[in-house]
Amino acid sequence: HFPHLIIRLYCLSDHMKKILFLLTALIYFQADIFAAKLEKTPVVLDAPWGLTWIDSNQLLITQKSGEIFLVDTKGFTQTEINHDIPSVQFGQGGLLDITSEENMVWVTCSIKKKGKYTTAVFQGELDGNNLINTKLIYEALPYISNSKHFGSRIEILGDYLYVSIGERGKGMIAQDTSNSIGSIIRLHKNGDIPKDNPYQDKDDWLPELYQIGVRNPQGMSLDPLTNTIFISNHGPKGGDFIGPVISGSNYGWKKVGWGGTNYSGTKVGDGNAWEPGLLKPDFIWVPSIAVGGIKFYQGEAFPEWQNSLLVGSLKFQYLSVLHRQDNQFVKEEIIFQDHIGRVRDMEINDKGEIYLIADEFDSHLYILKP
Repeated sequence: HFPHLIIRLYCLSDHMKKILFLLTALIYFQADIFAAKLEKTPVVLDAPWGLTWIDSNQLLITQKSGEIFLVDTKGFTQTEINHDIPSVQFGQGGLLDITSEENMVWVTCSIKKKGKYTTAVFQGELDGNNLINTKLIYEALPYISNSKHFGSRIEILGDYLYVSIGERGKGMIAQDTSNSIGSIIRLHKNGDIPKDNPYQDKDDWLPELYQIGVRNPQGMSLDPLTNTIFISNHGPKGGDFIGPVISGSNYGWKKVGWGGTNYSGTKVGDGNAWEPGLLKPDFIWVPSIAVGGIKFYQGEAFPEWQNSLLVGSLKFQYLSVLHRQDNQFVKEEIIFQDHIGRVRDMEINDKGEIYLIADEFDSHLYILKP
């Protein structure tokens, strides 16, 4: 259609000619620098939250309403897994993240006791279409009555589980080291407490605490370059961030707001984005994008993204790439927007193709391919 566009320009004003030439050039430039197709699979999902590979062709996918599906990505068959995890869908809570290692599976979710709720971790074994021998290996205390900020992602690094626990809308509770609300905890895979957690040097910290001062961390991924876990964290009105999980560190919520303000427009603490003694995030968004799941990219499908960070935005409904230079995040590139809804999480197959879920009703599993 490009030649026809040039012919028609003769009938337009000089001003309109310039506008159309610029728009056309922009379209062709974008096509040159990035070519990918977003495929909608037949897998139907309803407010999915987490996904993990069981093997090179099979995914487990959770839904907030409590279902776990086993999806074969060759034929896109979808089988519901039988389980007895007592998750409760309530506000931002429900059946949330999932990770696996061989046939062992770990799930995070919100659970209820005496009219209150908390973030919990369950372990089970996948046996065919059944999750068996499930047991509660961790519950964050105290239980709280509201429906906000459960977290929660889970990631494996070596012999350890790292789990993000939201601060449940309680602000300064994230600075109270007598509980685990608003923290990153580290456990052994069976739920035992590692003996080298920070409490050895910080006698006022609970033994499971690894990092404190977070608000609502809903993304977590292992950096292949540094072998460090990174999180995404929701700020208030502004102040979403990406940063590393470092033993004994404190991101400062609710002393600081990482550049954001309270929803009323008032200052968070003294209004500082950071204060001495606190860990600085590596990348901050102001205004907030409602940052969701994150995943460091490794694969051959999109070699220009190698070791960069994939980021999902819930608010603006996009997938982006945070490019790195000298191990620093330097530039965000939006890959697509408004195509699948609220981008909740992603995984990468052995070809480097990106599997995506959106926190939407009547949704699907999507694949981004070259």
